[in-house]
Amino acid sequence: MDIIHLLPDSVANQIAAGEVIQRPASCLKELVENSLDAGATRVQVIVRDAGRTLLQVIDDGVGMSEMDARLAFERHATSKIREAQDLYSLRTMGFRGEALASICAVAQVEMTTRRKEDETGTLVEIHGSDVVRQEPCACPVGTNIKVSNLFFNVPVRRKFLKTDQTELRNLLNEFYHIVLVYPKVSFTFVHNDEILLELPVGTEKQRIEAVFGNPKKNVYTSAFVEVKTETEMVGIRGFVIKPENATRKAEQYFFVNGRYMRHPYFQKAVQTAYSGMLTADYQPSYFIYFDIDPQAIDVNIHPTKTEIKFADEQTIFQILMASVREALGKFTLAPTIDFDAPNNLDIPLPADAPVSRPQVTVDPGYNPFHTRGAIYPERPPKNWESLYDGLQNTSNRPQTDIPESREVEVPDVEHVPVWQYGGKYILVASEDGLLMINQHRAHVAVLYAQFMEQLGISQGAMQQLLFPEVLALAQDEMVLVGQLLPDLKAIGFDLEQLSPDSYSIQGVPAQLAQQSPVPVLQHILAQVRERGPDTQREWREQIALTLAQNAAIPYGKNLSEVEMRDLLARLVALPQYRRTADGKIIVSLLTDEEINKRF
Repeated sequence: MDIIHLLPDSVANQIAAGEVIQRPASCLKELVENSLDAGATRVQVIVRDAGRTLLQVIDDGVGMSEMDARLAFERHATSKIREAQDLYSLRTMGFRGEALASICAVAQVEMTTRRKEDETGTLVEIHGSDVVRQEPCACPVGTNIKVSNLFFNVPVRRKFLKTDQTELRNLLNEFYHIVLVYPKVSFTFVHNDEILLELPVGTEKQRIEAVFGNPKKNVYTSAFVEVKTETEMVGIRGFVIKPENATRKAEQYFFVNGRYMRHPYFQKAVQTAYSGMLTADYQPSYFIYFDIDPQAIDVNIHPTKTEIKFADEQTIFQILMASVREALGKFTLAPTIDFDAPNNLDIPLPADAPVSRPQVTVDPGYNPFHTRGAIYPERPPKNWESLYDGLQNTSNRPQTDIPESREVEVPDVEHVPVWQYGGKYILVASEDGLLMINQHRAHVAVLYAQFMEQLGISQGAMQQLLFPEVLALAQDEMVLVGQLLPDLKAIGFDLEQLSPDSYSIQGVPAQLAQQSPVPVLQHILAQVRERGPDTQREWREQIALTLAQNAAIPYGKNLSEVEMRDLLARLVALPQYRRTADGKIIVSLLTDEEINKRF
């Protein structure tokens, strides 16, 4: 009995759609790229329920004929290439002819389209690869495509979609990848009848400011310097942030020939250019555009087309690194020297003063290797081996950490003396030696446990602000705040939305009453966004940890004996008190043996 058979087209299309259309953001990418390939100058994206219910893209491109409108939904039907050799001279965003076929295989699709020379347009409606209707219609020039009920016939895929807030953030991120490289096209993004982004035609710098900053003030892009290099192999242009303006939250974008790409190797080139300028926890933001011969790259190695292979990556690595270094050196690092400026020595020197040659004396008999008292004496000292006593087996031993072989307990703080050292450590004598407790981290651990408990019962203590502050955000951050809002309110923040891109901060957790809440909230958003948590437990942990780090006792603060004992008592009451929630050491032991060796 034969067991091999051909799959129906509808099943094959659904399987193929799993590679191309993974979530609503994938659908948005494919549709908007088609609009750009059609020469659109205006693109409007309308989304409902983060793309689950509706994802609509309207453009003013060239449109399609009646025959093309129907053929566009067939697999491997494309206007971008005709033969395999065309893959090495691509100038379009799409080329495989898989996107529309994949979308209509897992959604209900309705498209209207009209060319400028046609009096009427064409309507095509397809549900799950089945053509429902095709007929003439009245519509403007361009294409309007509606994707409804994504994954309606693949319930397993629909089940694995994340929350609306997470999917909306993914939609916006995919939208950014496109709009940042097409500043000559106007874009609008509407979600649930609310305009989240309205981007007019402008320059690349204006588009970056419109997406991430304040278009009226140019505050964001003022922190960047321009990169521009032209070589026979590649042209590189764009913007990199000044080292003094780098933050923990970095916007890092590479584009090649109008296409967004991920490239860890080139990212390393930028990081290398910043070597020595940034601390370990700070990252540079950059927006870098490559212009290169299409024959020198291969974009056909992944269905999402975000992984691109270069024919000579090593050379481009060096060019990119040198370009960024030159930009940083020219605009931010190298102080200018004015050789025409007068000196500041204020020593009058006659015009006819003679110039004398300096006198240098040399002792030809001096030999540093055979001179008494020299760095290298004639004979080695006696008993030189004793210099290395006590150094055996110390290469891998932690200097001040708790020994791994046993758990060191903090003694009863009510009956032992305590001291403070350097405004940073609390010292406690124990049977094993001298315990050193980092007072800031100890307070972080205590507050973290307190905040986590408050999040669990939604009873955070709030302090109302006499003068509310304004938190201005980018659109993806607004979405993230909406996702975190219930927990932020539960822990003590009172936030009220002022506009589509800002919140008014009316109240803060009582522990933050003496601090500005804006940087604290920005830090929370940066931490949650950087780690990309999708579960409530994960982002609650980030909120609690960030608040604890900001509200904890600062380094350098002197504590009274009562304050030290109270802090230690609350610390040792925790189930895990030796390290903070992010793994940093709180309690460290300096053993009697280590102390005695010093004497």
